[in-house]
Amino acid sequence: MTKPRRWRTILGILVLTGTLVGLLTPGPCPAETFPIPVEIQPAVQFWLSIYTRYDLTQGVVHDSRHPEIIYGVIELEHPDAPNAHRINRRRMRDARQTYRRILDRLIASPARDDPHLRQIAALFPEATPDFLQRAKRRIRCQVGQRDRFHDGLARAAPYIDTIRTIFRNAGLPEDLACLPHVESSFNTRAYSKYGAAGIWQFTRKTGRHFLQINHAIDERLDPERSSEAAARLLKINFDKLGSWPLAITAYNHGIAGMRRAKRRHRTYAAIFQNYRSRRFRFASRNFYPEFLAARQAAVNAHLYFDDLPSAGARPTIAMPLDGFVSFAAVRHHFQMEADLLRQLNPALRPSVLKGLQYIPRGYRLRLPAHEWQNRLAYNSRLPDGLLKRRQKASPIYRVRRGDTLTTIANRHNLKVADLIAANNLPKRGNRIYVNQKLRLPIGDNRL
Repeated sequence: MTKPRRWRTILGILVLTGTLVGLLTPGPCPAETFPIPVEIQPAVQFWLSIYTRYDLTQGVVHDSRHPEIIYGVIELEHPDAPNAHRINRRRMRDARQTYRRILDRLIASPARDDPHLRQIAALFPEATPDFLQRAKRRIRCQVGQRDRFHDGLARAAPYIDTIRTIFRNAGLPEDLACLPHVESSFNTRAYSKYGAAGIWQFTRKTGRHFLQINHAIDERLDPERSSEAAARLLKINFDKLGSWPLAITAYNHGIAGMRRAKRRHRTYAAIFQNYRSRRFRFASRNFYPEFLAARQAAVNAHLYFDDLPSAGARPTIAMPLDGFVSFAAVRHHFQMEADLLRQLNPALRPSVLKGLQYIPRGYRLRLPAHEWQNRLAYNSRLPDGLLKRRQKASPIYRVRRGDTLTTIANRHNLKVADLIAANNLPKRGNRIYVNQKLRLPIGDNRL
């Protein structure tokens, strides 16, 4: 049998060494804080290889239930390349179909005289035909994450010490600060297709229990504030579930689902092995092993990566605002570049950055400490003349059938870009729906 084009086949089972448990308990946390049951060790080792060995141009074809079974590694286009999504989706589909056909041959041909067939058969030394039939449905392709994880280490460098301090002050294990490597690769502007945002990937529904989320502010995008919220949520999970494997899994799967799983199977290891539900699928089942692997890769990054970023955040001070104020007024008052002020205050929404709304009263404005400490010593608050008593008012328009952003903007003599910014709408895709309420940046709300 000839090998498919663009394929670099690596057949075999990941070898788990006796040092795995020792390697995966770095830092000050004892092993029992984040236990590694023998049942999940193959999954942990699999994700460690995904984070530290394979990059974004490699797809690891594996068994979703038994990740130690690696069929092969296929070549992928880099996600930034033209048409990469379409091309890679086809290559992954072809890989799954190829190995399904091989498993069909194994089921039909016990002799296994083909050398390539024998290589695949070696992955299933004692498998029955029923097992191979089930394995056909479990073939999955995981894109490597090595380069993305390395970039995540660089993005984490300005925040990681602060986040560790937040968890330590909350009485929680500091290594929970590694969880954003799984959630977002520490991308502060990350948005998921489900509406989750920030490094901790809070949805609006969950985030509003802990954070301020409105048209002017989205604290999910602030690494410090969202980390404080994550610490509160994880503590709630731990208090209700009694172990970190369950609490961390609940961060992905939801606490109600994990309480139901615990009632049925009692221990995390039993849940990992035996729990089945419509929502407890690959992502939820692997969330805790992914965390363990990310923790190993981050805490011992020097073992896996070269050219590591130096840690340390830019020193800042926080100035609580006594009133509403425009972003431009703050920037001009402190003679700051807009990009720097935006980077230090990632929770500010586009409507504020474009001047369509004010920075809200009570917001803790973050400023660079060293550059401005002398100025702030003489002026620890903004002049009263810059502060406003009220937020900018925006008339509300209810979307009607047949409306588009362009027709609404033209009807009210607005720019489409301003309408998008005022309502924090995505720049692509279906942006509005019938009966949706839109803020209209009219009058002094327009630039």
